[in-house]
Amino acid sequence: MRLVRLAQQPSRVAEDVRAALASLGRGSNVVGGVALIGASPVDGRPVEAVVVMPKGILIVIGVDLPDPALKLEAPLGGPWKADGWPLVHGDTSINPATDALSLSAACTHRIADIAPGAGPIGTIIAVGPYVETVDQPAADLAGSVRVLYPTATTMLAATVSLASAPSPRSVQQARELIAALAPDAPPMPEEMLLGEGFSAYSDDEPTVIRENPLVAIAPTVPVRHPGKRPTKSAVPPAPPAKPVKAAPPVQQAVAVKPPPPEAAPAEPGPKTSQQSKTVKWLPVAAIGLLIVLLIAAISVASSSDDTASTQAPPPPAPSTAPSTSPPPPSSAVESIQFTSRASAADQKCASHAYGDVQSSLQQTSCAGVKRASFAGSIDGRNAAVTVAVVDFPDAGQATAFKATADTPGGGGILDLATETGQWQGEVPVFEGAAYQSSVDGKSVRLVQVVWVPGPSTPDDPGLVRGAKAALELPVNG
Repeated sequence: MRLVRLAQQPSRVAEDVRAALASLGRGSNVVGGVALIGASPVDGRPVEAVVVMPKGILIVIGVDLPDPALKLEAPLGGPWKADGWPLVHGDTSINPATDALSLSAACTHRIADIAPGAGPIGTIIAVGPYVETVDQPAADLAGSVRVLYPTATTMLAATVSLASAPSPRSVQQARELIAALAPDAPPMPEEMLLGEGFSAYSDDEPTVIRENPLVAIAPTVPVRHPGKRPTKSAVPPAPPAKPVKAAPPVQQAVAVKPPPPEAAPAEPGPKTSQQSKTVKWLPVAAIGLLIVLLIAAISVASSSDDTASTQAPPPPAPSTAPSTSPPPPSSAVESIQFTSRASAADQKCASHAYGDVQSSLQQTSCAGVKRASFAGSIDGRNAAVTVAVVDFPDAGQATAFKATADTPGGGGILDLATETGQWQGEVPVFEGAAYQSSVDGKSVRLVQVVWVPGPSTPDDPGLVRGAKAALELPVNG
């Protein structure tokens, strides 16, 4: 699941909501989707998140409790109790979630209006500051609302149970829905949405064309099978040729012409007979000559092979010319081994970014971006490294961009090998990555390092050491 921060969230439990959603990691290995943090679907009233998933939509609204609780009894249509004590929220509210449920209903109607047939729409009432156990009646659990304290486990269980459409929405549908719910959200590349589990085509589109466009331009010229005639033809078929006996190879190579009439000898009879004999003997002589040449060639080849097999080859002479075979794409920095997996460069900076970093690049004249992916070995443990070098026209723009990229939760640059499918084995997930950055004049370098397999944490000593080492890696587009 990918997080896009739009505005400040209204409740104290919002930090726990964001942390729980972030713990799901990017990509569709678990649930997938895009979480619009702080979105305001209705009348500018922000909610903790609107989560657009491939098979459903979740509205997450926070409810702050007065104190932590070990057990919360939370019926949707009745009073709540925290550790046996009743909880009220305002003079006219049945329970603290009354206003949240009203806002959820308004958001549900809004989504149904802008995206008819959007699939299941669920609601998560996130309570805090801390609740160990939430008790919901069975009748409420059969519906589309969950009350929970947001952790990775509870959020995962809720998303799986509430997003249950039979087929995923398409990339185009996801884009249109995100644009309607959050007009300020940066546009997302197709490869990013595909990675989050959205489909490349809609249910009403012919899948064969979207999956393989070459089918639409398949060749239509008929090919005649050897030995068979077509049933219809605009041109009458030619009669079959009579079989011709193949001549010996030598006779094909030697052509004997009779002498021209003006050069023909005057003597009749015997001379003509002798000339015919000479013509008949020519093929035989040619065959004999060919046999002699073949025997000579075989003898020379055999002699060369025997000589080569009996004599040891001389040692190669030293040469100062560079080797033609490329060196292995690996380098060692501070005793950490890095092996290149992918590298590329172009000028489409914003299309390779996400979050606030993408917004910054859309408003700045980026001169180009070089990206590279490396497999690393840190203290004997496998790691994955993604590096991006963004170039700007002047140093001031580079410094401002680095400040945006260094902001926690501000987004970043997409990993090249993940986009292009060039990882060998398990594909890394750059969630909880150790992060480093540097500025060199007009260029900003961003580095992220994670363990493969995870999990990873930003303050892991090994990952931090690997990220600092990766600041020195050569990146060639």
